Amino acid sequence: MIDKDTKVEVINKYNGTVSYTIPELSVHRTFYPKEHKKIIFDELEKLSFMPGGDVILKERLEITDKDVILALFNEEMEPEYYYTEEDVKNLLINGTLDQFLDCLDFAPEVIIDMIKTMAVELPLNDMNKRQAIQEKVNFDVTKAIEVRNTKYDGEDS
Repeated sequence: MIDKDTKVEVINKYNGTVSYTIPELSVHRTFYPKEHKKIIFDELEKLSFMPGGDVILKERLEITDKDVILALFNEEMEPEYYYTEEDVKNLLINGTLDQFLDCLDFAPEVIIDMIKTMAVELPLNDMNKRQAIQEKVNFDVTKAIEVRNTKYDGEDS
């Protein structure tokens, strides 16, 4: 059993702002991209019971303490839940296709978004991985790279 006042590090891995309100605690919390905060377990537990709260905690934010995750959700998260930008970059560049497919199958939405962004920014040269992204998440990396590389000349066609 985790004490309700235990502080837990929580990270916004979403490429946008994440906010929630817990009226019974008079809490309104906003996380900016990549922001880390120490949040008490009681707040996380109450958030997990709210509509959409589990989605925020599983798909947008990362709880760094595995025991807290187990207490909140009665399950362990897939390894992809803990991926950092460096992990995603390494997977895109050096990971095997099987490792990459596994990630696409089990990663939370925030990691999938990170994969799509990095695949365009790097750019991802592995055509098998590009195809996997297309098939699994319906995102055309090749087309996105083409669009990114198109320079707008300011003239109307």
